[in-house]
Amino acid sequence: MSSIQLYTYPTLKFGGITKSDNARYVILGVPFDFTSTYRPGSRFGPSAIREASQNLETYCLRNSLDVEDLSIQDLGDLSILEEVKGTLHRLQLVVKEVQDAKQVPIVLGGEHTITYGCIQTIQDAGLISFDAHMDLRNDYLGSKLSHATFMRRLCEQRAFGSVIEVGVRAVCKEELDFAAKSGVKYVTPFDITRRGLHTISKELKDILASFNTVYITIDMDVLDPAYAPGVGNPVPEGLSPTTLLDLLQEVCAFPVSGFDVVEVAPLYDSGITALQASHLIFNMLSFIEKSQ
Repeated sequence: MSSIQLYTYPTLKFGGITKSDNARYVILGVPFDFTSTYRPGSRFGPSAIREASQNLETYCLRNSLDVEDLSIQDLGDLSILEEVKGTLHRLQLVVKEVQDAKQVPIVLGGEHTITYGCIQTIQDAGLISFDAHMDLRNDYLGSKLSHATFMRRLCEQRAFGSVIEVGVRAVCKEELDFAAKSGVKYVTPFDITRRGLHTISKELKDILASFNTVYITIDMDVLDPAYAPGVGNPVPEGLSPTTLLDLLQEVCAFPVSGFDVVEVAPLYDSGITALQASHLIFNMLSFIEKSQ
């Protein structure tokens, strides 16, 4: 598949899938949490998500579609390095090969910094991030490229289009100032509660309609810790799984060039966050397939 060395799990595949050649959807794990600060451990996320996926039914009632009927390939995990830029470069190369083959990459994190590598080869895309945090700091603990700064680096590139952040509720003034100056749009859980899901969904779709494609990144801390306690940086007053899936279904009405699910840190719960992530991925696959 790639000149970048991958290693796969012979018995542990996402959803227990068996389809591989010429698949429409390609899954890749990135067990990387080199810049994590509060609660490291998202490097164990890909394997936990895979394990959980094998214990969930694959039929999605929202769309009356069985994910088992889709053509999916699980490549295994990226062979990472013990530094950020080299790992992100490897990830970028593999994602490019997947996209060049007209396949949809689905990346399992790992820390949120991996989104920086996933989106480098995507042109004219709207980037929508579901996250409790803005990740717009200029530097964090002396690092210019980390889980708290990568979105700012992407905004500075401007190669992929617009940025929308949904579920935001943990910010600093520096990030708010940068968002105002750079045109980053953000939606808080309080906006959704006060203004209504229908209104917010319409506004998101109006923004995304101007782009050829959409890339979606989902940090599991967008959910309230009551639903997803096993994350690196939990924040109260988050979204419910139902609200998140309702929003994702609306966003997936547009062509989706790929998506990632990050920041599952299974050491901090009994498996519920990995189950949420697996359930979310099954539904995302059904949303994308149905819309296409």
